Amino acid sequence: MSDSTPAKVLGLTGPNLAFLCLRLWLGFRALVAGIEKFSGKVNVEEPLLDATGMPDASGAMLSVEHKVYGFSHYHALPETLKTKFAGQPLLPEFLADLFYPALGPALILLGLALLLGVQTRLTLALMAILYTVLTFGLMLIGQDEGVSWLALHLGLIAFALTLVDQNRFALTRK
Repeated sequence: MSDSTPAKVLGLTGPNLAFLCLRLWLGFRALVAGIEKFSGKVNVEEPLLDATGMPDASGAMLSVEHKVYGFSHYHALPETLKTKFAGQPLLPEFLADLFYPALGPALILLGLALLLGVQTRLTLALMAILYTVLTFGLMLIGQDEGVSWLALHLGLIAFALTLVDQNRFALTRK
């Protein structure tokens, strides 16, 4: 009797599955981080509802905050971090001006490329460079917690690079 488990049918091994897990996690992490750069909060006036769920007879209105996405809400970094970076002599303003608009789209593109398996080794290397640059910036302003989180991401990328030969379900084989 042959073993016809889905993993066997697809020819998957432990290392194949380990790499797939890393690829999916890192891809979704970058994609969501990039999309969140386009999020914002808007206040909307909504009627106060009574106990039955109908608008209150008094006509009272509430201001309710909603999360929305759009190009007009793009923010590479919170203003507090931008202010800290502005005072850093090791981070020239012209570099920051180039980096800020590119950060969100870069995260989205790298996340999608990794999820789809497009030039996986190169995508992982570019993601490592991006996270290293982000780490350097956080080191400059003393954000040690952020540095630690990015170090974990870099460790996962490094591990994924050691398993990249186990890549399956990719649009390109490299």
